[in-house]
Amino acid sequence: MKLGVVILAAGQGSRMRSNLPKVLHKLAGKSLLAHVVDTAEAIHSEHTTVVYGHGGEQVKVAFSQRQLEWCEQKEQLGTGHAVMQAVPALGSVDSVMVLYGDVPLIAEETLNRLLEAAKETELALLTVTLENPTGYGRIVRDAAGRVCKIVEQKDANATELAIKEVNTGIMAINRACLEKWLERTNNRNAQSEYYLTDIIELAVSDGVDVAAVSPVSEEEVMGVNDRVQLAHLERHYQHDQSEQLMRSGVTLADPNRFDLRGSLITGRDVLIDINVVIEGDVELGDGVSIGPNCTLKNSKIAANTKILANCVIDDAEVGVASVIGPFARLRPGTRLAEKTKIGNFVEIKKSDIGVGSKVNHLSYVGDATIGSNVNIGAGVITCNYDGANKFHTIIGDDVFIGSDSQLVAPVKIGSGSTIGAGSTITRETPAGKLSLSRSKQITIDGWLRPVKKPKDK
Repeated sequence: MKLGVVILAAGQGSRMRSNLPKVLHKLAGKSLLAHVVDTAEAIHSEHTTVVYGHGGEQVKVAFSQRQLEWCEQKEQLGTGHAVMQAVPALGSVDSVMVLYGDVPLIAEETLNRLLEAAKETELALLTVTLENPTGYGRIVRDAAGRVCKIVEQKDANATELAIKEVNTGIMAINRACLEKWLERTNNRNAQSEYYLTDIIELAVSDGVDVAAVSPVSEEEVMGVNDRVQLAHLERHYQHDQSEQLMRSGVTLADPNRFDLRGSLITGRDVLIDINVVIEGDVELGDGVSIGPNCTLKNSKIAANTKILANCVIDDAEVGVASVIGPFARLRPGTRLAEKTKIGNFVEIKKSDIGVGSKVNHLSYVGDATIGSNVNIGAGVITCNYDGANKFHTIIGDDVFIGSDSQLVAPVKIGSGSTIGAGSTITRETPAGKLSLSRSKQITIDGWLRPVKKPKDK
């Protein structure tokens, strides 16, 4: 059985009060629509068609690298009308799943249960019971408890409004039946729209037993209409991620102050302090500890490394038993070997640093290859940029760079050499030698410090 997914994403999202299309707003660092597209892929959709409208070109550009079909709903004439536009783009699929671009947390497991239910009949519907069902279409059942129709709130009578089981809009339908029922829908209702939900009553009239499946949590089927709802789903998502991490053996100092905006692989006995943000793909080895207020993105941190407070690590690799920070920044292309130490207010960019080397204070190292057991003093910088091009610095093993030195690339510092503090090095230095460049220190006798002149009255 081939599955096609239709994602309805044509809504304007006026309550977001934003120039950005609603489905491109982010939850956990990923757009609402991307969450839904990823879930569609997870349930092995053969064809995924996105129905777009408001801001559609922005949406298409954002997903230009994904294998999606696009269908424009030029007039907003209801969910039934939207699906009508999409069906021809689905190819030769046997069944259709309808999802929504602003319902980001629908779970793969829930959708698989819905698909299993649909195998027993022609139509399976995802419903949820809410304490406050205001705004949702009500699920009307007959005396035997079978689903017989869905009534939208604006069309519901007092008895129907009292029903708490509501329609989520998510359903799985036999392709041929869907096309047949859509042809029989009409817009004779309070909204003058073509409701997708009308196919439920049509299915029942054709003798189809409509299956109903429920999600694990309400948040799975909650849509985002404003920033308050977006924030609510963000915290729900983060709570779930935190709980999974703690059950896998990670210690979170405060799970309410941790954000995972990507994927995180962890070893045993990992400790993460407050206000840590994980972005992209991050891997933490056994015994890694992350201090408060750190951001890690697309990085791999080896076992027993300590990352102290207020560090930013982006697209970097850190070796075993290293110490980073506090207030350090590792920029893309940084590769640190084991037992390295990067101290406070140090920035490293596109550099390889060898075993046991130290860059402890207020230094910048960019476009460099640094050997083992190197000590780089406070205030040292590699001058790697001439305003147009980048140049490389090579520092051999066992080098000592004195404080406040400038290494003007391209330059090579020989193994075992020492650079005197305050030097500007522009040429290769010999191994095992002391190199320095300083002007002669002088003292001027009789010099008087300037004093302020009295102001005129």
